Amino acid sequence: MKLKQCVFAVLACLTVSVLADDKPYTVVDGYKVDAKTMEGFRTWRAAACDRCHGANQEGLVGPSLINSLKTLSQDEFVKTVTEGRLPKGMPSFGESQQVKEHINDLYAYLKGRSDGAITRAKVEPAK
Repeated sequence: MKLKQCVFAVLACLTVSVLADDKPYTVVDGYKVDAKTMEGFRTWRAAACDRCHGANQEGLVGPSLINSLKTLSQDEFVKTVTEGRLPKGMPSFGESQQVKEHINDLYAYLKGRSDGAITRAKVEPAK
């Protein structure tokens, strides 16, 4: 019986480890991020998303992205950013070269913020 419990515990730990690795970002100390997530932060700044969503992604005239990315899939996020939601005031960023090239990096940065793994809006490269 104890052997079965040990095997189960090991399998559970491996499953948690695999699930944790599915994150699109890597964060150390809450604000040091991998190169792609850092590029997502730079894209956030370059596109001036803070004008509507706030400097901390908590919302202004646009919704809180901290909350939105808890339910939006990556595909829904990409569609929203590239096509916009004009009736709701969200412009399309589909023509922005920076956004087109780094849309997945932008998602990674915002998903990290939404998940609470990135604990502050301004991040730094991990070394």
